[in-house]
Amino acid sequence: MIVVKTHIKVSLGYFLLAALLGVLLRTFVVAPMPINYRFIVHTHSHIALLGWVYFALTTLLYHFFLDKQLLEKSYRRIFWFTQLCLLGMLLSFPFQGYALFSIIFSTLFLLASYWFSAFFIKHAPQAFKGTKAYICVKYALWFMIGSSIGPWALGGIMTVLGPESIWYRLAIYFYLHFQYNGWMILVLMGLFFYLLEYLKINISTKTFKCFFLTTVPGIVLSFFLSTLWTGPALIYYILGGLGAVLQLIGYGILINICRGNRVVLKSTLSQFQFNTLKLVAFLLLVKMILQWLTAWPYFANLAAAVLDFTIGYLHWTFLGVISTALFFFLEFFGLIKLTRMAIAMYLGGFLLTEGLIFYRGMAAWLGWPLFEDYSILLAGGSLLIPIALMLVLWSNKGNEIKIQA
Repeated sequence: MIVVKTHIKVSLGYFLLAALLGVLLRTFVVAPMPINYRFIVHTHSHIALLGWVYFALTTLLYHFFLDKQLLEKSYRRIFWFTQLCLLGMLLSFPFQGYALFSIIFSTLFLLASYWFSAFFIKHAPQAFKGTKAYICVKYALWFMIGSSIGPWALGGIMTVLGPESIWYRLAIYFYLHFQYNGWMILVLMGLFFYLLEYLKINISTKTFKCFFLTTVPGIVLSFFLSTLWTGPALIYYILGGLGAVLQLIGYGILINICRGNRVVLKSTLSQFQFNTLKLVAFLLLVKMILQWLTAWPYFANLAAAVLDFTIGYLHWTFLGVISTALFFFLEFFGLIKLTRMAIAMYLGGFLLTEGLIFYRGMAAWLGWPLFEDYSILLAGGSLLIPIALMLVLWSNKGNEIKIQA
């Protein structure tokens, strides 16, 4: 029998490894080491996105929606193939960056994601296919598949146009946009609808349709925000801004659903879980406002000129919105137990490093002074996140956790 909790611990292990690589990168600025900085950046990003988030999300989808006894053998093959790809990337990226073996394993991982998507859509129970949760999950999987157009295009772009071409960056931004916004955030919204259904909260078809018809087109159109650094025609600013506004409207509909069912949510969730859910909602709102701001030419140019704003935004989305939301679902359904010390340390590390990254961006923008020992403080703040993850893994080393499903 596949032990779902063990798989979640494996995904947390990848998160811990990615966090330690992040500390290594920030320590490198303070005390240079005999490593290739760019190669470690590639390793850090791939293990964070694919080892932690992808693996945790697909494990949740398998656990909640599929018949584990009937499909265990097939899923096990997908699991081990995915692990092979992740380990291959882990053993190749630090030593060669984007080269033969890392490209092979990255390509195989794309195939693994296609395999899982087809497996999930084929074997999802018919009763589940009529739910609002499934609609979100299905479109999230299609966005994930669609995002791979970016990596597939890179080979041809590098051969024909070279890595200095704007199409090279656009292909990367295409992949990241539809990974973050299309796959990760939309599937988390699907899991939230699953939670509402689990709590017997009824959402009208009309309300869900309004949410869906604003959120999904908003995700597609907001990709144009990732193209504004090229200085395109005005229409691209308008389309990107419209996408950001549509996503904000969809967010508002989701918040109204929560407010209308606040009593049920507050009585069912523990105070800790309820506060975590509110935190996720706040972090997502800030993320969407930042996204909307970049539809304005001044802020679009600013985001393109000051790299720290882009890095801060990506970390806000990944460490703040996506990872905190994952912690919420894993804790509520009993797959992990979060201690207040661990979550406080994690959030402390997240907020401290985000504050420092955005401060450096503000310093570059407004000419503020960068205080002494900035890099040391940033590296030290980054260390709080892997320590928090070690505490999470330590507190969940046993198997005495009751699983809700």
